[in-house]
Amino acid sequence: MICPACANTLVATKVGEITVDVCKNGCGGLWFDSHELKHVDEKHEAAGEALLNTKKNPGVIVDHNQKRSCPRCENVVMMKHFMSVKRDVEVDECANCGGFWLDAGELGQIRNQFTADADREKAADTYFSETFGEELQKMLDESQEKADRAHSIAKMFRFLCPSYYIPGKQKWGAF
Repeated sequence: MICPACANTLVATKVGEITVDVCKNGCGGLWFDSHELKHVDEKHEAAGEALLNTKKNPGVIVDHNQKRSCPRCENVVMMKHFMSVKRDVEVDECANCGGFWLDAGELGQIRNQFTADADREKAADTYFSETFGEELQKMLDESQEKADRAHSIAKMFRFLCPSYYIPGKQKWGAF
């Protein structure tokens, strides 16, 4: 495979149970196939240590604003997005195969953000609560109010209609 950042040839490197494609003697970037990154993205995962100090060529200059093509999928441009709610590390992900491209140093930054998945989940919950909590609560309150009104109207009709209109017995519907 060819490096999407500097066009160097990527070297398949066995790390623990996964094989990562590394841009050795190039930009120092890392390619993770789908679901591989989760095996090395936390500090306690020893396999990731070997990837933190990838040998790179100091003469290679990488334009981090450039859109990158997926090294696995032909003619697919990867999407840039933040790796976590802390918005510290921006990675490239292929929407087609689910692989991730990390520039040199980004794996170390990701590993230093959270000590465990529980911390990551707590940070995400806090972020979503702060960002959307008030609006979601308004929507929930509004929906509950509408449901209560509909229930009250249905109760009124139950007393207004003759007893042979038992809910569920008519082809045309029930309250």
